[in-house]
Amino acid sequence: MPKPTDPQSPATRLVTGGRRAEWTGTADQPGAVVSPPVWRASTHLYPDTAALKSGPKTNEDGRFFYGRRGSPTQWALAEALTALEPGGHGTMLYPSGVAAITGALLSVLSPGDVLLMTDSAYDPSRNFADGFLRRFGIETRYYDPTIGAGVSALICERTRAILMESPGSLTFEVQDVPAICQAARAANPDIALLIDNTWATGHFMPALALGADMSILACTKYIVGHSDVMLGSVTTTERFYPRLRQTAQALGTVVSPDDAWLALRGLRTLDVRLRQHQASALKIARWLYAHPQIARVLHPALPSCPGHEVWQRDFTGSSGLFSFVLNGGSDAARAALIDTLTLFGIGYSWGGFESLAIPVDPARCRSATSWPPAGEPNALVVRLHIGLEDPDDLIADLAKGLAAFTMTA
Repeated sequence: MPKPTDPQSPATRLVTGGRRAEWTGTADQPGAVVSPPVWRASTHLYPDTAALKSGPKTNEDGRFFYGRRGSPTQWALAEALTALEPGGHGTMLYPSGVAAITGALLSVLSPGDVLLMTDSAYDPSRNFADGFLRRFGIETRYYDPTIGAGVSALICERTRAILMESPGSLTFEVQDVPAICQAARAANPDIALLIDNTWATGHFMPALALGADMSILACTKYIVGHSDVMLGSVTTTERFYPRLRQTAQALGTVVSPDDAWLALRGLRTLDVRLRQHQASALKIARWLYAHPQIARVLHPALPSCPGHEVWQRDFTGSSGLFSFVLNGGSDAARAALIDTLTLFGIGYSWGGFESLAIPVDPARCRSATSWPPAGEPNALVVRLHIGLEDPDDLIADLAKGLAAFTMTA
């Protein structure tokens, strides 16, 4: 089976990654299978006491030790996710996206350090920083997501990490990742550069190739793709991989082999699913852009969206998640819009086959920047995830919702 470093297209790597012969069997054996099976095991047995003593001397995927270090099902997923990120050396798995974010941060931060975090970060990232990290003497300072190379002015002698998220998952600002990484390394080459890359995944945005040290995914979303597994991952460079692995093992982090198997199954179709999410979301975003009840559509692939030029440069595609700002109205009118929808579920998360709609209020999780923008006193926001339904059916559903909004407003 080709290794992750082989020159393959991204779509091909999604299909071939993690399918080592020793995990699937070989072609000349009757038991050979296409995908690694589910290996459920807590105890790994050794042939003798000498082998038992030598076990702790090696710590890498592919070597049996104890169930907490995984088995071929988890190793296969980790290897396939590493192949997804050009420049990746290794991947650690976590039981949720939040666990991946927190595990990555804990691997590079110590008491007294300063963390720079984008002001558009995922709510739980802020909560962890403002709560858990603060309790342990780690200070978090938030920055404007559009700051680019200007981040250098915020770096001090105690800055040890920068957490980016591009685009932000509520208001979709696209960060200039290469500029931030270059400025940070010029100021202090020891700063760890982390990015939540869940929106695009490494398939549509090669975060490590653009300069980041760690690419974090809530695999719950597009990797799994079927809204039935909680999972996270961090893919990192050779420099930071030992620290990431040691921290995860010290915390006892492990994922179920059944969940890893489901994520592997989802990963194989990521290319075709993301492309359909992209096409449907763009069709709907353009329809919304022309609607009189819509003030703005926050979708990085639209030329009208701030940061579109950076998106064009750094991304190879877009996903199904975006927001729109209503033209006036009230909370009650926004609720009427969402409650009228029949093809959109109301619920957290995204990345599955089904469409979702929720009201979002960015102002409550901003400190370095303001929301709403100047000149938009109401700026009521609805976030959509566009699933795999027929986009024309979804447009018809949204038309009914917007009619309810108009009547209530």
